[in-house]
Amino acid sequence: MYALITGASSGVGKAYSTVLARDYKHDVLLVSNQEKELQSLAKELSEAYGVKATAYYSDLSRPEAAEELHEWCSENNIEVDILINNAGMFFWQPLTEVPPKKVMTMLQLHMTTLAMLCRYFGEDMCTRRKGMILNMASMTGYWNIPGIQTYNASKAFVLSFSKSLWYEMKPFGVTVTALTPGAIDTPLYGLDEKTRRRLVWWHISFPPERFAQIAIKRMIRGKKQAMPGWINHITVPLIKHLPDWAVFFAMKRLPQYKNIFNRTK
Repeated sequence: MYALITGASSGVGKAYSTVLARDYKHDVLLVSNQEKELQSLAKELSEAYGVKATAYYSDLSRPEAAEELHEWCSENNIEVDILINNAGMFFWQPLTEVPPKKVMTMLQLHMTTLAMLCRYFGEDMCTRRKGMILNMASMTGYWNIPGIQTYNASKAFVLSFSKSLWYEMKPFGVTVTALTPGAIDTPLYGLDEKTRRRLVWWHISFPPERFAQIAIKRMIRGKKQAMPGWINHITVPLIKHLPDWAVFFAMKRLPQYKNIFNRTK
């Protein structure tokens, strides 16, 4: 049996792969669009921990990517009992200034491919009456945030979708866990080093390996949803209920929106 991790070549995806191989001695199927890094990690995990580590290069933002991956696994007799949907992207920009292709890429990657991977591999797991799925949502899935409108909306989909699947698949011995982290300490968000250290200190953000350890434990326990970090449980309702004037107050101080407010004067 294999654990399939998408976005496995860097960041928290690499941490998931390492923790599963090192701490759980689980064979891993590493999927990413970074071919060189993927091959290097597969070799490293295999040699260091004595597990089977297989690399599968793919651009998961393509509509046919999920079906191709599932067919490849079937043809190569690779059975997946853990699916970790981690691949993702992030940008902070007003929607009308984002290239249309970039919008479509995020929506495809975060929602369509994730849903179809759950569809294909979830059916296999339900047939075997065994399996675990971990989907990376986000704390922002609870919010309406200008600038990351596509990101937080797609993560809201992941959260709702995963919780619904938990009910559908649990009778078949399959659990689906939605992770809603505040942030993970990787370059994904483009934060400066000082801000990153502060977020880690406050437990808003987690180092990738520490987060992966917590997430995998929650998945094994069959949790429907998990939000690591005590302060995140306070932050979510506070930001969720911000009045409109407070949101506009914050927007006016962000460089991304200075041009918008200047044009509306």
